[in-house]
Amino acid sequence: MTVWDDLVGQTRVQEQLAAAAKDADALVTAVSAGKPLDQGSKMTHAWLFTGPPGSGRSTAARAFAAALQCTSPDRALGGAPGCGFCDGCHTSLIGTHADVQVIRTDLLSIGVKETRDLVRRAQLSPAVGRWQVIVMEDADRLTEGAGNVLLKAVEEPAPRTVWMLCTPSLEDVLPTIRSRCRHLTLSTPPVEAVADVLIRRDGVDPERAHSAARATQGHIGRARRLATDERARARRAAVLKVPLRVADVGGCLKAAQELIDTATDDAKQMAEEVDVKETEDLKAALGGVAGGRMPRGTAGAMKELEDKQKRRKTRTQRDSLDLALTELTGFYRDVLALQLGSRIAIANVDVQDALDRIAESSTPAGTLRRIESVIACRDAMDRNVAPLLAVEAMTMALRAG
Repeated sequence: MTVWDDLVGQTRVQEQLAAAAKDADALVTAVSAGKPLDQGSKMTHAWLFTGPPGSGRSTAARAFAAALQCTSPDRALGGAPGCGFCDGCHTSLIGTHADVQVIRTDLLSIGVKETRDLVRRAQLSPAVGRWQVIVMEDADRLTEGAGNVLLKAVEEPAPRTVWMLCTPSLEDVLPTIRSRCRHLTLSTPPVEAVADVLIRRDGVDPERAHSAARATQGHIGRARRLATDERARARRAAVLKVPLRVADVGGCLKAAQELIDTATDDAKQMAEEVDVKETEDLKAALGGVAGGRMPRGTAGAMKELEDKQKRRKTRTQRDSLDLALTELTGFYRDVLALQLGSRIAIANVDVQDALDRIAESSTPAGTLRRIESVIACRDAMDRNVAPLLAVEAMTMALRAG
């Protein structure tokens, strides 16, 4: 098992990263021995991984980080870095390596303060590893100010620091940042490859694995959740019933409210799992006594935590709604394929009857308008329109066709 085993359907990207890791290993060895550096090295200090959701951007970045920290003795014999078994690879992949920092946010954005802390860390020399690696999984959530802070670090990198930024597209980062990064584009992995990973790594039943991979159209994370979480399957089934429930105004409003309620429940569930522990841990760190008053001067820290938790709850609700909108888009995409007689594979074969009913009772033009209404709902929420209003407008548009 190498570090690349979880990188599904990305052969070209894997080859590029493996070549860069080998050059990086040679570079560190040359520096340690006082030898001249290879000017044709495929290694660089900043990388930008782009690709559609579920393509494995962060998986590729973490695998590359592990390969850079590989300490396998086979390297001296010509072996490629990234064995997957040595201490450097293992700790990098599980997130405990001292010189690999993985940044992911459960908030709506990454601000200036957090980015400055990262930039300060990036100036340090590796503590135990061969490189100081910073993987930013949600670089598209950088605020403009945070992006400008990051730009300075990318412009003037420390000698053995590597930045890895993951975004859906090139346009999600500042032009000045992407011009200083080596760009790698990942594609949506084949359905069969995703199903194979679920069977091989997660022990999922083959039939369920193929069903989940097909339903999510190659999105690895969503496919795993759908295959292993009964609640996720129930929620998807409820979303796919929406097109049949918008026959009248009352049905539209009820369906919209249920989508919002489901997203709110998801946010509440996460809050119950995380917020209480975070609050208690902070109180203990600030010297608070269980059931007693907090020490003076700690109100600001508590308020900051409450604000963070509130933003995280909003993010969770929006992510849940966004998933529902994605599933609706996939449903109408299948309807359009049936109406046009396309040969592309149907994703939602488990609701074939519903697809047939909608396809027969509408026109391709109407289906396209419905898809556009789902996209408009997502755009409205991005502009901070109240979620219920945005979803109600969408369900009314789905009814109109």
